[in-house]
Amino acid sequence: MLARQRQAVILEEARRTGAVRVSDLVTRLGVSDMTVRRDLDVLAGRGLVEKVYGGATSVIGKSTDEPGFEAKSVRQRAQKEAIAELAATLVRPGTAIGISAGTTTWTLARALDAIPGLTIVTNSIQVADVLRGSTQPDRTVVLTGGVRTPSDALVGPVAVHSLRSLHLDVVFLGVHGMAEGPGFTTPNLTESETDRALVEAGRKLVVLADHTKWGTVGISTIADLDEADVVVTDDGIPDEAKEILAERAGELMIAETAETDEAQEA
Repeated sequence: MLARQRQAVILEEARRTGAVRVSDLVTRLGVSDMTVRRDLDVLAGRGLVEKVYGGATSVIGKSTDEPGFEAKSVRQRAQKEAIAELAATLVRPGTAIGISAGTTTWTLARALDAIPGLTIVTNSIQVADVLRGSTQPDRTVVLTGGVRTPSDALVGPVAVHSLRSLHLDVVFLGVHGMAEGPGFTTPNLTESETDRALVEAGRKLVVLADHTKWGTVGISTIADLDEADVVVTDDGIPDEAKEILAERAGELMIAETAETDEAQEA
């Protein structure tokens, strides 16, 4: 098991139970005490757990916590880039697509520059800024109106009204969290309504979420797991999550980041 996969298991367990013990993780993962402590150091360095004597506790925030765009953009960069490159292979020239707000979808927008003839609808100021610099002369970018959130999404009645009149080939949705019961969630009630309108405008739904989103639950559900035609995640996703997503979603695509244990732990 790669370091990233171990860390995903540790993080999921910490979020599920509130705390993990080094001794229990040694037994479960079949690795040394030192390896577990290094994994906890990595997770603590990312602000995902808080180290305590003999283990670590979850630092997952309230279901309404919403970090700003800049704070989220530095997290899991390699995973987001791998997810974006894989998701971009689903986009065909000449189609109309929707892109929600989020740092993973923003990364996807950067990966679309070579694809001609796209009409792209988004409620993200950051995504629109990226698309505005495209080298494609036949690209059309539509930015919904609305009220700006901390994550630079435009939400509310104006955004919802504009989205309900559209018909898109594919919608790419970034999420705050995903879990078996709540599905795909967000910490912003108004944003969830706007995202649902975006989802309803598309014939096909593709959800982009790195492995750290598994087990995270926001206050409001955007869509159930089985509403996703495709879920694109990275190879740090826990095996249990793989099984659930493969069963519930239409298709599960896993982006390989190809880091070895040694590279991760260096």
